[in-house]
Amino acid sequence: MVLIDQVCVHYEVELNFIDSLEEYGLIQLVVMDNTKYLSPDDLQYVEKMIRLKYELGINMEGIDVINNLLHQIDNLQNELVLAKNKLSIYEQDEYDLKS
Repeated sequence: MVLIDQVCVHYEVELNFIDSLEEYGLIQLVVMDNTKYLSPDDLQYVEKMIRLKYELGINMEGIDVINNLLHQIDNLQNELVLAKNKLSIYEQDEYDLKS
């Protein structure tokens, strides 16, 4: 687990930004002994959100919309892979019947 205070110091962001990400449901913090932690798996995602906010000047509502769109893109890409795999199975079956 990564201590939120360390994340804020390292990336030079305010704690309220991280809290806002949690309030919008964009990340999930873990609280142990009254100290907030971030899963190491979420660190790369938080880095992206920091860039959106501080480098591009996007507000939290915009970050939420972008996050939703990125999830939709991921879902569509996964569906496309599944559809391609199914299609290749049918194409192989058709090829086998012709042989």
